[in-house]
Amino acid sequence: MANTNALEVLIQALRRLPGVGVKSASRMAFHLLQHDRMGARALSRALHEAADSVQHCERCHTFTQAPICATCLDVRRDASKLCVVETPADQSAVERTGAYKGLYFVLMGKLSPLDGIGPKDIGLQELFQRACDGLVQEVILATNFTAEGEATAHVISEGLKARGLHLTRLARGVPVGSELEYVDLGTIAHALVDRRDN
Repeated sequence: MANTNALEVLIQALRRLPGVGVKSASRMAFHLLQHDRMGARALSRALHEAADSVQHCERCHTFTQAPICATCLDVRRDASKLCVVETPADQSAVERTGAYKGLYFVLMGKLSPLDGIGPKDIGLQELFQRACDGLVQEVILATNFTAEGEATAHVISEGLKARGLHLTRLARGVPVGSELEYVDLGTIAHALVDRRDN
């Protein structure tokens, strides 16, 4: 009986992961217990360690084990540019491009009134204070192109325009290497509206 309960607890814990339903969680649990007990123990230790030691950076709110993250401490970064993203995963995606050398502010969410998430919940006041530190010249709005992401970008833009900062938004357009007939109509429409001189 105790083993059955432990297995069910494991399956329910795995279901907390995004996109993981009952079947996927069950497959993972059975695989770990049947084929990879050492992996299950390593996963358990890693989760425990991360949950206990990972915190938010005091300056940008991303995940770190130190009070200030390595990116914020890097003197080679351009402190005049501040890229605003929704999540640490979004920050990681921007970093992997190698095209951005400024600093970040991670909202840890997006405005969503229907879910009860307002400006205080995503740290907009802290963002405004950081953007007005005297060093930042340009704020790059890199929130997602969802309804909530667009609303979040709009609220940030309105809040910072009055402070005399240069605001930019990630461009939207046709993905590199794609063929127009296979690109969704919304993307083509935005690419036409946001077209630039060649």
